[in-house]
Amino acid sequence: MPDRSSLHLTVAAVVCYQQRFLLVEERDKLSGALVLNQPAGHVEHGEDLVDAMQRELREETGLELTPTGWLGISQLRAANGHFYYRVNFIFEPVSLPPRYAPQDSDILALHWFSAAELAQAALPVRSKLVTAAIDVYQQGIRLPLEALQPMTDPR
Repeated sequence: MPDRSSLHLTVAAVVCYQQRFLLVEERDKLSGALVLNQPAGHVEHGEDLVDAMQRELREETGLELTPTGWLGISQLRAANGHFYYRVNFIFEPVSLPPRYAPQDSDILALHWFSAAELAQAALPVRSKLVTAAIDVYQQGIRLPLEALQPMTDPR
């Protein structure tokens, strides 16, 4: 059983616009290789899940979008021995601003791929969670945001 320091709560964005998915190019922290990932990151202490997702999306892409739903929770036992629990949010914008760019220096580029193009991309995905989330999205699974209980205070 892992100790709690190896458990991570993360959020990821499946952004679909005109049947293409937004991916970020970043360097894998373990291998140093360039990889593709959804805009994603850790939930910070005391942060609401939706707020965390919107923050990560803004930092990694420069986009200010509102989620339309969520896909569920993915689970990964990573090569580093850590366990990642990832809440996958859906963003389906009807339009995009003319300019947007990463604010996080760890993000090297933004890419739009269809699912077929992603399967043939020169760069690998960071983990199977990337393609698994797109697969779930393409299956038509949509959970309402109302199914996420809001953050409550202890009283």
